[in-house]
Amino acid sequence: MKLNKHLVDKPWGRTDIPPEFGDMGGRRIGEIWYEGEQSDDLPILVKWLFTSEKLSIQVHPNDAQARQRGMISGKEECWFIVDAEPNAVLGMGTTRPLNSDELRAASLSGDIEQLMDWKPVKAGDYFYIPAGTVHAIGAGITLVEIQQNADITYRLYDYGRPRPLHLEDGVEVSVAVPYCDKRSGNVESGLCISDSPFFKMQFVTSVDGLPEMPRGNWLWVVPLKGEVTSNGVSGVVGDCLLLESGCFMEFADGTECLVATQ
Repeated sequence: MKLNKHLVDKPWGRTDIPPEFGDMGGRRIGEIWYEGEQSDDLPILVKWLFTSEKLSIQVHPNDAQARQRGMISGKEECWFIVDAEPNAVLGMGTTRPLNSDELRAASLSGDIEQLMDWKPVKAGDYFYIPAGTVHAIGAGITLVEIQQNADITYRLYDYGRPRPLHLEDGVEVSVAVPYCDKRSGNVESGLCISDSPFFKMQFVTSVDGLPEMPRGNWLWVVPLKGEVTSNGVSGVVGDCLLLESGCFMEFADGTECLVATQ
């Protein structure tokens, strides 16, 4: 089945979303979410993000911290860079360890922007973002995000935009240290680019096909190029298919896609 698209307007979004995603009606779309019949009925959430400005510097809690606050789960995520303008960057971690008082003060003063570790990125790069990682996505980037299905974000700094910050919760759940997660790099065909307790993500092409996976699992299939077909349902760029592992999938020549599973 094809999952439903949910368009999310953002101040840092874009009005020139690629036409494969449909007519946005001039809206400033920052995110497209792919959901089931109910927004929270699936354990994994797939998003496309389109940025024209930097996102807020933010952090997500882990499961235990989220449940203490009445949420179902925390939020860990993996980013796959589909396109990046020259000089595009991601902020992941801080250039040096910051304690809670230092992080709070830097967030209030704006110094946190200079203390972020801004890394240049290009198409095919991927990064796993554990809960507690202080992070921000820069301008000029198109990416796919695979995450735990939880809408829980604490903003530490937002460049003066008129949106609320969440300093107390954000500082409490932050692990403000340099980013060193080994689940990052540039994609290779068939590589399992993310393996965590919450989800796995693989890059799949028509040359290699889908690796064997345990039956009974659900697969989130996100075409990046070409076309994927299963049981008479086809998916292209702009779609996200939810399929049962073990089902037959046909990849048109030149197809590249991301496949996520629990």
